[in-house]
Amino acid sequence: MRHVPFFRWVLTLGGVLFACSVWLYAAGAGLPEARQVDLTVVEEAADGSCTVRWEDPYQGRTREAEYQCDPGRSDLLKAPQYSDSRGYGWDTAYMLTEGPQRGNLEELAGGEQGLSASDVCLLSGASLIALGLVGGNLRALPRVLGVRARVVRRAAELSEAAARVVEDYERAVSVVREEGRHHGPPDGSRLVTGLWVLREAGPRAGETAAVARRLTRRLQVLLDDAAPAAGPRSRLRAGPVARSDADRAVAELRLLLADAERDGLAGRFAQTSVDLLRGQDAERAVLAATADFAREPHAYRLLLAEVAGPAVVPRRRRVKGVLRRRRPSGA
Repeated sequence: MRHVPFFRWVLTLGGVLFACSVWLYAAGAGLPEARQVDLTVVEEAADGSCTVRWEDPYQGRTREAEYQCDPGRSDLLKAPQYSDSRGYGWDTAYMLTEGPQRGNLEELAGGEQGLSASDVCLLSGASLIALGLVGGNLRALPRVLGVRARVVRRAAELSEAAARVVEDYERAVSVVREEGRHHGPPDGSRLVTGLWVLREAGPRAGETAAVARRLTRRLQVLLDDAAPAAGPRSRLRAGPVARSDADRAVAELRLLLADAERDGLAGRFAQTSVDLLRGQDAERAVLAATADFAREPHAYRLLLAEVAGPAVVPRRRRVKGVLRRRRPSGA
């Protein structure tokens, strides 16, 4: 089940309404044109109710009417502080300049005309935007808290190190098996070099590769399940079931990482990979392998039989002047 982005749609709708409000305001919402004029405040109450006069150029006379002045304007603009010898105050208003009502004052402060379409869109859009932002963040918070990027990254690094060990060991073994089928006893330089690489890696190389192989398989399964916990974006996009599986996988990854750290697996993997890559310097490896084979040819034959199978080693072989008989398998 995937996450349903409810608050994202709420935020989108709020943005659309806000854009409509801006467009209506820019278009004027069908209101007639108006211009600002000076008012002479003849009388004024404490709540801003006034009697004002203004010059009406369309009727060519001075008009007087009730108006709602701004009670919060400076006292210097109110009578008797205003510098008018007649003791009047001062305010401004908007006068309509077109339509049948031209010359009348536009009642902006009185609120008698109610909310316009632009105001409704603005208030609705702002409310939906606030709801979408707050609700979306609150809903996303518990999902983001489940991010365990460090654990997933450490597990991925350990899986890569284990995969390298397996690859390096299988490459070294495949060289020995391939050359052993063609050349039989370890006489060819490529076969001797491959056996020398395995001898230098030590008897624990095969065990380390086996451990790495098992660990890689287990880590890959857990890393696939823990993918939603690798970062906030993947965590937010995952559904409830995927997040639950990720939490379980992260818990198991922690246990595996603790065991690996206790056993020093990361160091073992790195050292084994280095040992198995000794054959990369071909000239130096051939010289070292040839010298080592001359000292202990029997050890090379035993290792060849162990890696490539007993069929590539003769049953009777004279080594350093001593006749040796190969023990039957299972003896």
